[in-house]
Amino acid sequence: MTDEALKTPTDIKSNAAKTVAEALNGILADSFALYLKTKNFHWHVSGPHFRDYHLMLDDQAAQIIGTTDAIAERVRKTGNTTLRSIGDISRHQSIHDNNEDFVPAARMLIELREDNLKLVEKLREAKDIVDEAKDNATSGILDDWTDQAEERAWFLFEASRNA
Repeated sequence: MTDEALKTPTDIKSNAAKTVAEALNGILADSFALYLKTKNFHWHVSGPHFRDYHLMLDDQAAQIIGTTDAIAERVRKTGNTTLRSIGDISRHQSIHDNNEDFVPAARMLIELREDNLKLVEKLREAKDIVDEAKDNATSGILDDWTDQAEERAWFLFEASRNA
């Protein structure tokens, strides 16, 4: 099957649709990277606030993974293709992995807050791109995803003040 077989009709001009898809695929890669990092920290958090952090990180991970299908489907609706593998994710992600054996809870919260804020930055950049392409549907959804990432960063900030 060729890329031509996966073409989806769209009224977005092809160059604009490609730019939208590139921005969304970057967000998708970052979402998967952030999801896995959040789950990693959820699994490995320790200390006196274990229960609170463990539950918060699990909730945040669920919220992040919950956006991935909608992101990928927006890419497809623009007539483009999306990420296909872990390797593809690693080529597109800007959020760095954390493979350390041990990360103190306070540092986990700070790192995840910074990563969520990096995602907010990417979402805002994408908002400009989709607005330029007149992709109203993606524009509206980006507002919701931005709000979710800002809320996660806020919760992580507040939790880290007592870590």
